[in-house]
Amino acid sequence: MEAVIAVVALLFVLLVVLGAYATVKAVGAAKRGVDRTITQARRTVEDTTLRARSLAQPGPVGQLADLRLKLRSSMRATQEALQAGVGEDESLKESLTLFEQLSKHGRELDDELRRLEPEPDRAKLSQLLPALRERTERIIKSADSLRWAAHDRARKFAEDGLDTLSAQIDVEAGALRHWTTEPESVWPQAPETHTPEVRKPKAQASKAEPTPVWPEAPKPESSASTGQTWQETPESRTAEESPRPAITPPAARPTYPWQKKPRPESTT
Repeated sequence: MEAVIAVVALLFVLLVVLGAYATVKAVGAAKRGVDRTITQARRTVEDTTLRARSLAQPGPVGQLADLRLKLRSSMRATQEALQAGVGEDESLKESLTLFEQLSKHGRELDDELRRLEPEPDRAKLSQLLPALRERTERIIKSADSLRWAAHDRARKFAEDGLDTLSAQIDVEAGALRHWTTEPESVWPQAPETHTPEVRKPKAQASKAEPTPVWPEAPKPESSASTGQTWQETPESRTAEESPRPAITPPAARPTYPWQKKPRPESTT
């Protein structure tokens, strides 16, 4: 039982501690939000006052207000650009360190310009204006240089990333449309053999070649003398057209019907 009571007490203490921590964090966040809101409101009021003073009061007072307005606008824009880019680009940390050193000079100049605004001696104020304007322009030029360098660096990285992504997308699109490309043949094609053209001789009307005349083959004897009638058959035509062999076998002696058969010799 005591163990259960101890566990419950411990859980209660943990809940109280967590509630107190959450309350402190919430109060701190709310306070920072209120401070930020107050700072922005004060900044807006000061910028509006300086803009109105630069337009409504000509002379050294209006020029001082115009210098303060330009200085504050340039420094604020540079600070926002560097703080926004340092989270993505670690190399901007050194630029942010240099800007903090530049901000010290900017705040000193802004305080000096604000102290000179209620100066009653306008002649003395006019003598100080050229030097003050030169300091203001130098600080503004340095701040603008850091800001535009950060912008150019971010734009260059964005363009490089876009080029790489576009190349990858082109490769992927070509792979998806693989059916539009003709596959290369696996086996190399045999070289084409060019058959030489056989040129036929042109017929010349003036010089015609004579047709060779070959001697006629001997005709077989007529049937009047031999008593036989020879007829041309396909077998005989084929035999005549086929080439003769190199060694001709002896031809069989023809037999005639009027010849008598040889009688066998008598053994007696």
